[in-house]
Amino acid sequence: MPNLAPNDPASHSTTAIAAQPSYIVLPRDSELAGKSYLTVLAFLVDHFKQIDAKVWLQRINDGKVHWQNGELINADTAYQATARVYYYREVNAETKVPFYERILYQDNDTIIVYKPHFLPVTPGGNYVNECLVHRLRIATQIDTIAPAHRLDKDTAGVMLMTTNPQTRHAYHQLFLDDHIRKDYQAIANVTPEILAQLANNTAKLPLSWTVKNRIVAANPSFTMQVEEGEANSHSEISLVAVNNGVGLFELSPITGKTHQLRVHMQSLGMPILHDRFYPTLQPKGPDNFDKPLQLLAKRLRFRDPISGIEQDVECEGLDLLAIS
Repeated sequence: MPNLAPNDPASHSTTAIAAQPSYIVLPRDSELAGKSYLTVLAFLVDHFKQIDAKVWLQRINDGKVHWQNGELINADTAYQATARVYYYREVNAETKVPFYERILYQDNDTIIVYKPHFLPVTPGGNYVNECLVHRLRIATQIDTIAPAHRLDKDTAGVMLMTTNPQTRHAYHQLFLDDHIRKDYQAIANVTPEILAQLANNTAKLPLSWTVKNRIVAANPSFTMQVEEGEANSHSEISLVAVNNGVGLFELSPITGKTHQLRVHMQSLGMPILHDRFYPTLQPKGPDNFDKPLQLLAKRLRFRDPISGIEQDVECEGLDLLAIS
């Protein structure tokens, strides 16, 4: 598990410009819902409404916006549908995440890594360089590292990264074809009903649930909720240990909806400990590094489509005794 370095200067906030560019594909006319743009600048200002037009103009004047081939874009550069525009994200105060990733396995095509809590996989929000991809590119000097799948910023655990653009599609296909297994752990308060059943021996561990329901975007749209209708999500969940009313769960997501395990644990009446989204969205604020979400991607299993190696990689599990 990650180690916190409270006196490390990396835990402070600093102004940051992304070391690696982000990009956006300029939409076709048919995708613009009746809008039209003469210049790339006009599109950027309209599309990224949270960023002032003066900021975009300054970025362009500073040479921080360019085409895929590196040619700089200026304030008068004409809009070109389907072209990629590259830009460098900036934040005034980037929070440094004082937890550390660990490489668990590496070959010519992949890196399997432990991602700590609070560290995003790619740039987003208040994070531009404090992300797993950027850290790994610095550590390995491999500029082509990219994630093969998603893992929430708040979730820790094992992740598969690809390093070779020529073989990357084969690893993406593993997830599309469900040829990869992900096993998680979570810690949550156990319901009084289950605790009573265990106490009077009308139930015994492990207790298991098959959870299937329909998950859709809620309000705000970065959260999810269960609604009536045909199930589009499926998780297998087991309670395997209890201590002082707190339980250790093993979870296997059969489908891969956003926040699926968090929503499914909530649907059982046992939301994951320190979850700032479920069951109630907490006010936006700085991360509390002392209370990480108790959700861990503990194990990853798959047959490597290039080498044929049967991969079975896991990290240290959650500590129920430390929590309860």
